[in-house]
Amino acid sequence: MKVKSDMKVYWTLLLYEGWSIYLAATTKGLCYVGSQNKPFEEFNQWVEKHFAKSALIEDEERLQPYVNEFKEYLRGDRKHFTLPFDFRGTPFQMEVWNALCQIPYGQTKSYSDIAASIQKPKAVRAIGSAIGANPILITVPCHRVIGKNGTLTGYRGGLEMKKQLLQLEGN
Repeated sequence: MKVKSDMKVYWTLLLYEGWSIYLAATTKGLCYVGSQNKPFEEFNQWVEKHFAKSALIEDEERLQPYVNEFKEYLRGDRKHFTLPFDFRGTPFQMEVWNALCQIPYGQTKSYSDIAASIQKPKAVRAIGSAIGANPILITVPCHRVIGKNGTLTGYRGGLEMKKQLLQLEGN
């Protein structure tokens, strides 16, 4: 879904104990969390696709509350994010992303579990696609979704990032 052109997307680079992640927000809330150690270009391409013609403004001060919550999470001091999100997707994607937000810290679910939770048990592949399109890594915890047999499966941030996040949560 593209957004009207007078919108502003504010961003900063979170650098914390080996983590390097681009964060972005609109005036409504967090709209993007990048993959660990990925270049600015990945983030810029995402903005061009989803917020076409929006002004991209670096603003550490505006994003400081988000940075603070991420640092608390990465230290193991935060289990839930409290700041607002501005995630946009199809109704199906939103349903899947909301289901992901119900997975408790330190727990995992399979794609089949997510399908069952939204009462679409045959939509496992579509759920995988929706999860892969999640723009707000970590806060919408798609890293908590694993294969039915307990194996780590794909993750936009890469399997190493997924593994680190699950280990951080004691999984």
